[in-house]
Amino acid sequence: MNFETLRAGVSGPVLLPGDAGYAEELAGYNLTVVHAPQVVVGATSAEDVQAAVRFAAEHGLPIAILGAGHGSSVSDEGSLLITTRRLTGLVIDEDARTARVEAGVRWGEFIEQASKVGLAALNGSSPTVTVVSYTLGGGLGPFGRKHGYAADHVTALDVVTADGELRHVTAESEPDLFWALRGGKGNFGVVLAIEFGLFPIAAFYGGGIFFPGELAADVLHLFQEWTQDLPEEMSASVGLLHLPPLPFVPEPLRDRLVAHLRITYLGSPSEGAVLVQPFRDLGTPIIDAVGILPYAAIASVHSDPVDPLPLFEHGALLRELPKEAVDTVLRFAGPDAASPLVLAEIRHMGGALSRTPEVPNAVGNRDDTLYNVFLVAAGGPPDAAVLHGYEQQLIDALGPWSTGRRYLNFMFAGDAGPETAVLAFTPESYERLAGIKRRFDPANLFRINHNIRPAA
Repeated sequence: MNFETLRAGVSGPVLLPGDAGYAEELAGYNLTVVHAPQVVVGATSAEDVQAAVRFAAEHGLPIAILGAGHGSSVSDEGSLLITTRRLTGLVIDEDARTARVEAGVRWGEFIEQASKVGLAALNGSSPTVTVVSYTLGGGLGPFGRKHGYAADHVTALDVVTADGELRHVTAESEPDLFWALRGGKGNFGVVLAIEFGLFPIAAFYGGGIFFPGELAADVLHLFQEWTQDLPEEMSASVGLLHLPPLPFVPEPLRDRLVAHLRITYLGSPSEGAVLVQPFRDLGTPIIDAVGILPYAAIASVHSDPVDPLPLFEHGALLRELPKEAVDTVLRFAGPDAASPLVLAEIRHMGGALSRTPEVPNAVGNRDDTLYNVFLVAAGGPPDAAVLHGYEQQLIDALGPWSTGRRYLNFMFAGDAGPETAVLAFTPESYERLAGIKRRFDPANLFRINHNIRPAA
């Protein structure tokens, strides 16, 4: 295989194992996935991506895509890997309330720019995730119950498909591909940029309250009762955290179990304060950081770590959250559990997250989902079986209340492949996705992911 022909057609770096800069080009957030592609292309333009895709197709190489590396799920050994971090274009149209964002832009940068003009997007909890990758998987963020998934507000995408063609995809130009890209993640091509609508949110009432572990049962049971009748303006989750004694963790939270309530309220602050008061009545928190916050501070609601870590994640969608389900979570992740989990989160769904958007997309499992359980354990590849096995035990124990389905963006390392990808969609949607895959990627070049196989 002559990689010199690839180098001749690409402006960015083309690196082979052993080349200077190869290891640095593969750096990503989740350290549990070991990257070992046959060749890596650092894309600087659409032309670079087209050249890389055509080379891969000609030589039968699977194509992997690496942005920030939060969602890496499958080893890319033997692949052609395209890194997108050099694609950093970001344009915000204040008057039209729209944005165009290229594949290398992370949410932290976007939030900083949008907040300067009083606008907001449906960003995720972490500022280091790329905008494009997050949105392609659906995009479940802190304003979701009011405004839905981030993918619901995408109006156009620029994508290089498996034939090497650059397509500007809209509901009018390519309706099937437009539907599939918004929710189908990286199964249909390399998305170079997306365009989406923004919201006039300069500030909100919200933040986080950290309670000591001995109040964990009280916090979770109150959350179960409290979420039965909340206005859609309130998006909330509660997480049981056992944080390591590391410098990035605030000293009062280090090496102890805490219950972390996270909220955003898009109504008046006085109404928000009334809604959250029952939690403040439980007892003295370790930290109470709920108040009026600027949109620029949205990442502080969840306070996700920003440095790379070795993480194993798992999750389940629940149709209900009775007291017995809360007790199950506490049994595996509460103060009396010998748990390896660093996070067990229960996220309230419903509201706009349950409704089909005006222009439908592939984001699945909306109708009967009222809660999302998200688990995180930390450890290197040798720990995979033990950590993922513990997470699976908790997911299995939640079976009586589970829909049996999954959310695509919360399906990560150690839990990948077509057999799990199908759980992210309704059967009808998956069948349609497989048909679109057959049309745009019949050889399944884009399979280093939670793979949707082409229909037979």
